[in-house]
Amino acid sequence: MAISIVLLASIVAALAVLFYVVSSIQSYRRLSHIPGPPLAAFSILWQIRALNSGQNNLKVEEVNQKYGPLARIGPNSLVTSDPDLLRRMSAARSPYRRGSWYNAMRMKPRKDNILSVRDEKHHDELRRKMAFGYAGKENPLLEETIDKHIHECVDLIERKYVSSGTDLKKMDFGRVAQFLTLDIISGLAFDRPFGDIAHDQDMFEYIKTTEENLPVMILMTILPWVHKLLEKSYLMDFLAPSVKDKVGLGKIINIAQERVAERFLPDGKKRDQQDMLGSFIRHGLTREEAESESVLQILAGSDTTATGIRTTMLFLITNPSVLAKLRSEIDSAMRDNRISSPITDAEARNLPYLQAFIKEGLRIWPPITGLMEKVVPPEGDVVNGMFVPGGTQIGYCAWGVHRNTRIFGHDADVFRPDRWLEAQGEQLQSMERNNDLIFGHGRFTCLGKTVAFMELNKVFVELLRRFDFTIIDPSNPWKVTNVGMWMQSNMWVRVTRREDAVR
Repeated sequence: MAISIVLLASIVAALAVLFYVVSSIQSYRRLSHIPGPPLAAFSILWQIRALNSGQNNLKVEEVNQKYGPLARIGPNSLVTSDPDLLRRMSAARSPYRRGSWYNAMRMKPRKDNILSVRDEKHHDELRRKMAFGYAGKENPLLEETIDKHIHECVDLIERKYVSSGTDLKKMDFGRVAQFLTLDIISGLAFDRPFGDIAHDQDMFEYIKTTEENLPVMILMTILPWVHKLLEKSYLMDFLAPSVKDKVGLGKIINIAQERVAERFLPDGKKRDQQDMLGSFIRHGLTREEAESESVLQILAGSDTTATGIRTTMLFLITNPSVLAKLRSEIDSAMRDNRISSPITDAEARNLPYLQAFIKEGLRIWPPITGLMEKVVPPEGDVVNGMFVPGGTQIGYCAWGVHRNTRIFGHDADVFRPDRWLEAQGEQLQSMERNNDLIFGHGRFTCLGKTVAFMELNKVFVELLRRFDFTIIDPSNPWKVTNVGMWMQSNMWVRVTRREDAVR
């Protein structure tokens, strides 16, 4: 009997190896005409190595630079730096659909949100229900809420971080920027901010736990079958954040459930309120959907905008000529009474150098660099003269798209806001269309775009009109890791009051 079991085990093992070899050969041949790293043709190990490097954005860009605007990075995965293809895949009537990458964006096992949902009809319904809330059309306090929290940030710096002479009070701008965006988005989402700025700390250890778990979440985008297995076996229920958690995402989920419960009354009626959540509910979001979308707001709205703020600020304070031009524009507008205190969103949009500066900051360092793969329709497609079989997944190479020398010039790797003022006609339109891809395109455009730009339009003006910022260690300005999203900290700066500030 023992011999039979050993023999059976050997046969099973041999069949498993044979199946792996045959399926690997089939996968290789299916996309063998599309170039890429040799390892990627047979295995997902190339993607895992890129992720583990902490420089995923650069590893993906290197592939497109070496092998062309459409290249292979996995057995069934391609990546593109072609902006025209990205727009075509996300167009309103495109036959392309979201790929398995999005499954890992679920905040709760087996429960979709606007980011993770792959069903087109459900996705469109969610967008319809949420569009007015994100656009601010039904939230009269949107701009006022952002102003309030930026004022609190200014007050924190005044109270705790202003240095003078030899008295150094160093500030981690990376953390403070995220405290600010967390308070803004939680204030907008729940009508009550977390209070990170007021307490100058990560109140619920959201940042800490997110940075610990983000690499695992992105790993699940590469291993969709593992994610699916964990969800189906209900193991994910034990691994996922719990409302019983005292800190981290579980605590945020608990807060979301409490805030949403306040709107859905026991008698079946709904308490209306003029804020984002109120708008969502008025347009038909269910209680469970409102909970899920409120949590997603925090993850998507705070991390990405914080990246935009701290990255653009770093490039600003390490480029004296850019800083001088932006400050001159702000000071001139103050002297001429063209901007208020705080500056309004409308006033900021009329400052051309500020707008060029913000566009360039987002371009040079896109806040999201995840692949966000789309699936080729069943009939296949012809891309750059190559046939791509149906079912193939094509991802987004952020670094390649936004540092495209054909569109932005041979100095595309240089932070130079003036390029937006120099360009005209078709060139400027091409640059604008390219930068729009930072927030997605077509039916996948980010709903939070309006809120993000309003924050960016205000925060730099309010900080620069009052303070000077200096990087303490220019040789090591911050700690930064990329896994498709950014983890940035230890951005230590010295803050002083402006001696020449316009009063």
